[in-house]
Amino acid sequence: MAAQFSNRSNLGFTRDLFIMPFDHRGSFQEKLFGIKGRQPNAEETREIASYKKIIFDGFKQAVAAGVPKDKAGILVDEQFGSEILIEAKKEGFMTACPAEKSGQDEFDFEYGAEFGAHIHKFGPTFVKVLVRYNPQGDTTLNQRQSERLKKLSDYCHSHQLKFMFELLVPATPEQLTSVGGDAARYDKELRPALMAQAMKQLQDFGVEADVWKLEGIETAEDSKKVALQARQGGRDHVGVIVLGRGENAEKVKLWLTTAAQVPGLIGFAVGRTIFWEPLKKLKDGHGTRQDAVDQIAKNYKGFCDLWVSARQGH
Repeated sequence: MAAQFSNRSNLGFTRDLFIMPFDHRGSFQEKLFGIKGRQPNAEETREIASYKKIIFDGFKQAVAAGVPKDKAGILVDEQFGSEILIEAKKEGFMTACPAEKSGQDEFDFEYGAEFGAHIHKFGPTFVKVLVRYNPQGDTTLNQRQSERLKKLSDYCHSHQLKFMFELLVPATPEQLTSVGGDAARYDKELRPALMAQAMKQLQDFGVEADVWKLEGIETAEDSKKVALQARQGGRDHVGVIVLGRGENAEKVKLWLTTAAQVPGLIGFAVGRTIFWEPLKKLKDGHGTRQDAVDQIAKNYKGFCDLWVSARQGH
């Protein structure tokens, strides 16, 4: 077993977190711009960056309309969002940068051994990773990923950076078979316990998240279990936020309403559910840029208001 992070009292993040994630790279290029199997050229890169700027403008408009600035943050990539990261930090917003290669089944560093230099270029509030990890899956794969993740976890904590860990737990073929091939049943019946098991395995390996970014959970009981796992062993301030996973607004509202009432769950990171339709409409020639900004602002503020209201028990 790996050596443990020595001072867990410094771990965690206790403020509510309303993250607008738009660090999508592969999926953004392919599904919005039809760029597949190659890197975008300079003109395409500028166009993609301009669409990400629309999201950022929507985010800022929502904050101007009343979303609490001290809880609002963005998650965007260096490739298409460098200027946004610089501007957001200058304007006092929380920022997060991804460290992983986009669209990979196995976690690896986007910039290889140079990951530290790329992180420090922007000095984000959070360094974020997206990892597919099933605790009952391929043990060799899990070991390789854990070693890389521990290196990043140690780096973050030795440089006073917060580590945000997005954990996806895709079903193994056997797990899916056990629920009759029904993905919704897997989500409801098996995934919550597997998430807690994955978190424990990673923690035992020495991977220490300040914030876990987790797929939505439908019951308060299951939500409490993952929150307890996040904070076990003296990790008293570690938080959990719920991701949207591109689900429809009704499903996301259910997840957020459930999560907001559970101690240890501190917010959300909802992206595509907020910005995809407005951007798609614009790309297809329907409406103006400002229409897209307005709709993104409205969608984001709606989820923030929902969280605050559910938190207060309304």
